[in-house]
Amino acid sequence: MNAPLRTWHERILQANVAAQTGIVVTGAIVRLTSSGLGCPTWPECVDGSITPTSTQTQSWHKYVEFGNRMLTTVLVIVAIASIVAVRQYNKNRVQSGLPKRPVLTKLALSNFGGIFAQAILGGITVLTGLNPLTVAAHFLVSVALISVAVALLWRAKESTDTRTIEINPIVYRGIQTLTALALTVITLGTLVTGTGPHAGDSAEIRRLPFDPQLISWIHADVVLLFMGLLAGLLVALYATNAPALVKRSAKVALAVGLSQGLIGYVQYFTALPWVLVAFHVAGACLLWIAVLRLLLSAKTAA
Repeated sequence: MNAPLRTWHERILQANVAAQTGIVVTGAIVRLTSSGLGCPTWPECVDGSITPTSTQTQSWHKYVEFGNRMLTTVLVIVAIASIVAVRQYNKNRVQSGLPKRPVLTKLALSNFGGIFAQAILGGITVLTGLNPLTVAAHFLVSVALISVAVALLWRAKESTDTRTIEINPIVYRGIQTLTALALTVITLGTLVTGTGPHAGDSAEIRRLPFDPQLISWIHADVVLLFMGLLAGLLVALYATNAPALVKRSAKVALAVGLSQGLIGYVQYFTALPWVLVAFHVAGACLLWIAVLRLLLSAKTAA
């Protein structure tokens, strides 16, 4: 007996993943258009006003930054809707004679609380004048929120909170290593960003004291290590006759990784045009989602 996830439940949880990913991209656009201090204070846009004012000197940048801040409201609405969806889903399970699934409630609440933590960190980022370390932390917290949203959507489709490994244990450990390596790649990417020319504001802003070429090469080398491990894991999945879902997830991750690597090299050799950088940020989010789905697919509900 099972209480399946209803279509509207799934649509809300899908919207949650999309919203958490989308605000990362719009946040990158804020930085790449030098609009990071379009609203120079927080939580107000400018002293004495929550919204941009005609007397501000930030011209159109203030609207770009303010618009991104307003997207947090969308995140909150979708997060609340996710909590409602999970609550209704658990209610349906109880009515069907099944136990509630506490893990879904925990994930939904974590997603909601994380948005406010992220908003506070965003305020600290503004108040510290877009310090590259706080900008990096701001992005990494978004990566964590995307992780929670992806896990919530995936786990909600399962029938129980108990999960078992469905692939060779050694290959599974390889996927865990791949996930850690993906996070390393993303973290190094934030250091490359903090060293590069897109500081987030038209004024002079302190950058990280790394050699841009060296940190970019280190980032690229770890990416190559990641891609090599991913290719090897795909071969291992076929060699060990892993479930089709796991193999398909690995192929998707490989395709996204190759596309992301191509964008990365093109942007490096074309002097980092902001449009390509924006696509690279979006690609980083999609790659992380693909890797998480690979990790999640390696276990099934028991």
